[in-house]
Amino acid sequence: MQRRHEDRVPDTVLIVEHPPVITLGARATENRLLAEPGELEHRGIALVQVRRGGGTTAHNPGQIVFYPILKLKGLRLGVNEYIRSLESIGLALLQSVGLSAERRKGYPGLWIEGRKIASIGVQVKRWVTMHGMAINVNNDLSIFQAIVPCGIDGVRMTSVQNETGRSAGLPALKQRLGELCVNAWAGVRP
Repeated sequence: MQRRHEDRVPDTVLIVEHPPVITLGARATENRLLAEPGELEHRGIALVQVRRGGGTTAHNPGQIVFYPILKLKGLRLGVNEYIRSLESIGLALLQSVGLSAERRKGYPGLWIEGRKIASIGVQVKRWVTMHGMAINVNNDLSIFQAIVPCGIDGVRMTSVQNETGRSAGLPALKQRLGELCVNAWAGVRP
C-alpha cells in the first residue's frame, strides 16, 4: 500500500486462493463467531484480525479472492464508485459461467436469489485501496457455519458449484478475472 502511494509500484491486482481462514473485519459489532477459537484451530482454520471494512468472513481453497491495490484518485473514483466497480467485475465474472447475480442495497457483495455468493471488504488509506472481493466458486461452504457472514443474521452462502451443479475451472476464471480488472481499471497489472 505504501509503495503504491509513493508510486514505486503501478496499480496492481492480486488474485489468490487462501488456506482455510476466518477473518475479523474492522467493525467489531459485525464480527460474530459461532465456533470457539479452539474448535477452529482443531479444524485447521486460522483466525485473523484484518483492517478491512465489514465483519467476519471466511476464505478457503476454491474461492477466488482478488485484492486491488489501486490509487483511486488516478482512476477518478470515489470509494462508493470503487465498491460498485468491484461488484460489476464480480457480476461479469459470474455471468461468464452462466450465473445472474445481483446487488442488494446496503449489503455490499453479490447475491443470487437471496443467497450470498461474493463478499466485499475494503480498506482505503490516503486514496490507495487494500483488500477486495471474495467469490465462492468450488469451495467447501461448511466453513461459513462457524460464523455469521458479514455480521448479517440468516445469510445463506452459495457458490458457483452449488448454483450450476458443476465444478468451474479456476485457472480460466482467474484469467478472465484479470481481464475484467484490466478493462475496469485501465492500466492495472493483474
